[in-house]
Amino acid sequence: MARRNLDAAYITKPVSIAYLTGFHAEPFERLMALAVRPDRATLIVPAIEREKAGRHGDVAEIMSWRDGEDGYALVRTALEGCAEVGVEKEHLSLQAAETLIARTAAREMVDVSPELRRLRRIKNQEEIEKLARAGSITDTVAGEVIDRLRPGQTELEISVMIGAAIGDHGGTLSFESLVQSGANSALPHMRPTSRRLAPGDFVLLDFGAAFDGYRADTTRMAVVGEPSERHKEIHDLVLAAHDAAVAAVRAGTTTGSVDAAARQVIDAAGMGDLFFHRVGHGLGLEAHEDPSLDPGSATVLEAGMVFTIEPGIYIPGWGGVRIEDDVVVERAGCRLLTKADHSLRVIPVSAGRAQGAP
Repeated sequence: MARRNLDAAYITKPVSIAYLTGFHAEPFERLMALAVRPDRATLIVPAIEREKAGRHGDVAEIMSWRDGEDGYALVRTALEGCAEVGVEKEHLSLQAAETLIARTAAREMVDVSPELRRLRRIKNQEEIEKLARAGSITDTVAGEVIDRLRPGQTELEISVMIGAAIGDHGGTLSFESLVQSGANSALPHMRPTSRRLAPGDFVLLDFGAAFDGYRADTTRMAVVGEPSERHKEIHDLVLAAHDAAVAAVRAGTTTGSVDAAARQVIDAAGMGDLFFHRVGHGLGLEAHEDPSLDPGSATVLEAGMVFTIEPGIYIPGWGGVRIEDDVVVERAGCRLLTKADHSLRVIPVSAGRAQGAP
């Protein structure tokens, strides 16, 4: 797994375990680990996950421990005789590392996190199909939810609506849905509030469906009532930046070049200071993973990488626009995994309920 010949790898990050075994679980404070040796693999899980983990017995031997028992006794057995052990330093806490050394034969720990991230960066065909399915569910929900938007609804109501629609179509939430209206849309990571949609508001919806653990992520825009020239100007500019970045994606170019393609469009309009985040991030079993498309980044794109394209412009106190899609890199370009309508959708004022009405 790593560049050195290790006695074993001790994997503790749940998403890494899911990638290597197909077993998805969140143990919270309980011990869960995958011990990989040259001749065998052992999956150590809390007893509450034993039955589900048993479905993956063809990949690893399953060992479980009950609350009140010593889970590290199983780790000691799984790592017996292993002195040089690969770990995920970005995940393993200092307390857990000290316990590992105290309770097992491990004497040296080598970080294998970079190698795991490298393996996950290129998606195989099965992974791409799951990401495409997640994208398709996300597209369907985008259309349905935007059609149901009305003045007077709260951001929180709409967030719940998105989650329910994703469930209706066989998906789960990739992450907490973001619904931002009016001036809130200029705050990229602001969570939904009780603010009600009102005429003149931009409405930003950033959400995604997950399918079998693989996550989509999209952002679409609407406006309450007929858009002003300013609404249209900002939306059109962000869409042009989005399209320029998508056009720049191909195997062999760099992540920084894709970011630059979007940034040049916005800079040329004199609004570069209002686009203050990277143009995208990797997708897979996590909503944010490698590669990261930062300004100036030098990662070379390879076929099978999947990431977002999401330029934005944010005007404090007024509103913001972000348009986001998921793409898979191909040798001669890229393929969109999310395809919902990119237009600035209009929420009719006449169809709304009175502001403040129940």
